[in-house]
Amino acid sequence: MLPLNQFLNFIQQHRLFSGSDAVLLAVSGGRDSVLLAHLFNAANFTFGIAHCNFGLRGQESDDDETFVRDLAEDIQKPFYSTRFNTREYAAVHKVSIQMAARELRYSWLEELRQKENFRYIALAHHASDTTETVLLNLVRGTGISGLHGILPKRDKLIRPLLFLTREEIDEVVEQEKLSYREDSSNSSTKYARNKIRLEVIPTLKELNPLLDETFKENARRFLELEAFLDRQVEQLRQELFIPQRDGKTLIPLPALRQLEPKNLLLYHLFKPYGFSESVLRDFSEGWKGQPGKKFLSATHQLLIDREKAYLMKSQDTAQEVTLVHKDEAALRHPQFSLIYHCKSADKISLSKNPHIAMLDADLLQFPLKLRYWNRGDYFYPFGMKGKKKLSDFFIGQKVALSDKNTIPILENGNGDIVWIVGWRIDDRYKITPKTRKVYIFEKHKPYGN
Repeated sequence: MLPLNQFLNFIQQHRLFSGSDAVLLAVSGGRDSVLLAHLFNAANFTFGIAHCNFGLRGQESDDDETFVRDLAEDIQKPFYSTRFNTREYAAVHKVSIQMAARELRYSWLEELRQKENFRYIALAHHASDTTETVLLNLVRGTGISGLHGILPKRDKLIRPLLFLTREEIDEVVEQEKLSYREDSSNSSTKYARNKIRLEVIPTLKELNPLLDETFKENARRFLELEAFLDRQVEQLRQELFIPQRDGKTLIPLPALRQLEPKNLLLYHLFKPYGFSESVLRDFSEGWKGQPGKKFLSATHQLLIDREKAYLMKSQDTAQEVTLVHKDEAALRHPQFSLIYHCKSADKISLSKNPHIAMLDADLLQFPLKLRYWNRGDYFYPFGMKGKKKLSDFFIGQKVALSDKNTIPILENGNGDIVWIVGWRIDDRYKITPKTRKVYIFEKHKPYGN
């Protein structure tokens, strides 16, 4: 008999979906996903069946697709399928075959879900998969989130079979005489998960025959522990992360130094911003080092400024170069607009406004470059003798370390810095009695503001 009541109770207990929701089932043709399809059908839910042909086992893969198509026709449900060149994808993206198949599968399922207006995607993971996942995570190294294994629901993905073990599924399939396809690659120990399933778990079950049930209970405890930790970390983040008007976040370093356990709390505090544990270790070791050190994630950066750290999005300090062309009159920038024109020297009035630069036109080599500062940059500040590093100039002007990365630099075609935009021009490019033509650059608010 199909475990229909247990199935419905599990869905209700974990609030996986409502009876009116349309669900897309990922069906490979194996016994787990076949049972999932029969349970959905017995419960009279609204659903469709999706199948991925990864093309990894030749005719066997094609036969799997035919089997799942026939299953969908038998139970009169919509059928969707696609084929991937998985090996080519793995080679191009330099990932394993398994990772390639995973990425292709989830991407296509989500695209199909949206296109066909399904509310959720149902996957046929079961309790024994959780055991394998936790063991695999332990072998590779993991935090608390890796110890609770597979969750019943995450965003649009649901797993309604997690109440069953592999042995229980086998028993139901045999009793109900359900047809299914056997993936020959499941018997190969070439893959790490298969090795754990075929060699490690049988040995562990000699020590504990109820291994899956034990891991299920352990997973529940770790999930509760993770939820508790998340609440504490969120409270700590609200206390330590101080939003600034310019979009940055100020974090006092003395407070971070008092964290205990330091590494655990640092990782979870900065986890939403993509920082790895190794980068955060370097960050904590750099607290007493030279100000100005930066630590990067894919989307954010941390900048040390004496007894403070600033957290900001990477695009706030983008190092892209924008060309300023002679035959144009204005340049649009996300943070400001730059208007410029050339006049005869005898037709101008000198301005002391730092947002206006008046430069000797004959000394400029177009296109100019608009960029941000780099280490080692120097210029000859107007009104001063000799050159000065930009970093020293910023210190003298009491510019915060977090702000100097956002100050644009106007660079001549020969590589000289001619204007720290909004601050100071270079003395070599100032107007003199010999100046015939003057280029006037004006920094304004962005267009539309």
